[in-house]
Amino acid sequence: MLPIVEWQSLSAVEREAALRRPALSVRPQVIAAAREIIDAVRTDGDRALYALTQRFDGAVLDSLAVPDAELAAAGTLLAPEARRALDRAIENVMRFHEAQVLKPLDVETTPGVRCENRVVPISTVGLYVPAGSASLPSTAIMLAVPSKIAGCPVRVLCTPPRPDGSVDPAVLYVSNHCGIERVFKIGGAHAIAAMAYGTESVPKVDKIFGPGNPWVTAAKQLVAQDPAGAAMDLPAGPSEVLVIADDSARADFVSADLLAQAEHSPDAQVLLVTTSRRLANETREHVAVQLARLSRRDIARQALAESRVVLVQNLESAFDVSNRYGPEHLIIQCENPRGWLERVINAGSVFLGAWSPEPMGDYCSGTNHVLPTGGHARAFSGLSLLDFTKRITVQELSTDGLRSLGPTARTLALLEGLDAHANAVSIRLDALTPRTAP
Repeated sequence: MLPIVEWQSLSAVEREAALRRPALSVRPQVIAAAREIIDAVRTDGDRALYALTQRFDGAVLDSLAVPDAELAAAGTLLAPEARRALDRAIENVMRFHEAQVLKPLDVETTPGVRCENRVVPISTVGLYVPAGSASLPSTAIMLAVPSKIAGCPVRVLCTPPRPDGSVDPAVLYVSNHCGIERVFKIGGAHAIAAMAYGTESVPKVDKIFGPGNPWVTAAKQLVAQDPAGAAMDLPAGPSEVLVIADDSARADFVSADLLAQAEHSPDAQVLLVTTSRRLANETREHVAVQLARLSRRDIARQALAESRVVLVQNLESAFDVSNRYGPEHLIIQCENPRGWLERVINAGSVFLGAWSPEPMGDYCSGTNHVLPTGGHARAFSGLSLLDFTKRITVQELSTDGLRSLGPTARTLALLEGLDAHANAVSIRLDALTPRTAP
């Protein structure tokens, strides 16, 4: 459990192996299974959803939709403390995402040439809230809040039911609080297929949001490749964290941070990259002690089997390793952590210092916890308000603007051999040229 490897002594192949995600080894089988599920839903609609829900969730449903009465009454099933915590988390996430609203952009690039940027909400969005071994009302917050601020007219939320056919009341409370009226008891790849293509009960959406297991991620990628399907937000699969720490870090803090992600699922992955052999050894000891106290220790233990400690010579090397891995969550526990922030190139979300545990971002600091995993942080950002909108550019030319800039466009069109492009400009320039009487 948590083997220690010395980065400096590893070959190129061994370094690649040390940073390999466990989910990648089963990727072909996962894609095949997800495609089979998608095909079933496209062919049989609701009938497939009922069958797949019974197969994967053990629930026999009378209806796929959560009744309005159940949605409205969800808050009564929660303790007052739970409602207050959810309300405060929603408030902070709302505050951070409201600050992301873009100001109107209107620029005159050349006299008489006006360019604008209009921001409009995506018309129909699908929000996926995973449950699996644990329900995640926090994910409902991270999807419902920005979609509400963006003003998306139609919002559909899918989440797996419990074996008795009910849905976590905390997820329903968040949905109701954020004005989501269409909630369905559907999970997994079949929920993605239902939202992407629509069924008798589930509306078709334009874009799907939310994290999930490898099958959910594969399904999102498959439907996003199909023009008849739905776009996706980002590849967000099994959770992962990388902790960079020096000798000043506390081993008990580091161990707690690693276990906080390891308990998510057996295919989660956690890495400690450190300059301190003492910290590496003490962290392993603390992990064993803390693990024994966890209710989800069996799940965490499986994740730890595919996790490791990486010893490096200095912090510069630690950040090189981290950027190569591209973690979903990056925790920096070293002296002057903010001073190292500019070295971070690839990460979904960063947690600076000993007093910034990752669960604060998961729940209530205000940032979004839907983040790229599997190394996709090298090219993707975490979810934000902009993901729920489209930016439509507008241009308007006056006659003076066309006279001034038109010849440039015509020259470039001819340079590319596109006569019709050039003609669309020339015919207007000709119309602006006064005709000389014979």
